[in-house]
Amino acid sequence: MGAWSRMREDVESVLSRDPAAQSGFQVLLCTPGLHAVWAHRVNHRLWRGGWRLTARVFSQLVRFWTGIEIHPGALLGRRLLIDHGMGVVIGETAIVGDDVTLYQGVTLGGTGGGESGKRHPTLCNSVFVGNNANVLGNITIGENSRVGAGSVVLRDVPPNSTVVGVPAHIVYRNGQRVLITDPHEIKDPLSDALIALAARVDRLEATTGCAEDGSPDADRFVAEDDEREAYRLDLERLSAYVSMGEGI
Repeated sequence: MGAWSRMREDVESVLSRDPAAQSGFQVLLCTPGLHAVWAHRVNHRLWRGGWRLTARVFSQLVRFWTGIEIHPGALLGRRLLIDHGMGVVIGETAIVGDDVTLYQGVTLGGTGGGESGKRHPTLCNSVFVGNNANVLGNITIGENSRVGAGSVVLRDVPPNSTVVGVPAHIVYRNGQRVLITDPHEIKDPLSDALIALAARVDRLEATTGCAEDGSPDADRFVAEDDEREAYRLDLERLSAYVSMGEGI
């Protein structure tokens, strides 16, 4: 596909996926994400041609102009939509598939620590990443998956999934709600504390005998509540006939 055909395809993609886009002329003038993607194509050619310093300088100029930083070494697919775009960062070894949508503040970055080689994420086709989400490390986000706003994704996401949270965990997969029963699945720093707390609650329930409704001890507690309520009703009936010293 020629350069002009790809540019036309990009404009049509923005018009079809961005409700705020009202005309092709408006998209051409007022879509910084589109400008950043077009500039990246030139910078990527320079990068692959050995003009790496020049490509980096131009990418920094584009960053200043659009607020979007795309390393010239990143591989971007067709019809990438960077909506709003301010603060988006795409690292050197990142790979972005076709029909991907990125909102403002998204980072496709590394995890640091002096890594070498492939150290940035791979986004497969039709992935959606919400604003201020961070996708970090050499991980893969499967096709048609969605990353919730503000999430921090540190491990692979299977296709057709929705992930949210810090760190991110799957809440929907193939249109079905995913219920988490093991705190270890969340990989949260507080997972061990939650597990210890749950174990303590289980021990206390076993000690008091009210672990499950319908147990003898649970019935005893219910009976005591009924007795207390009956006693309160008796007091209310007696109050109509017994003076408690009012008016003295």
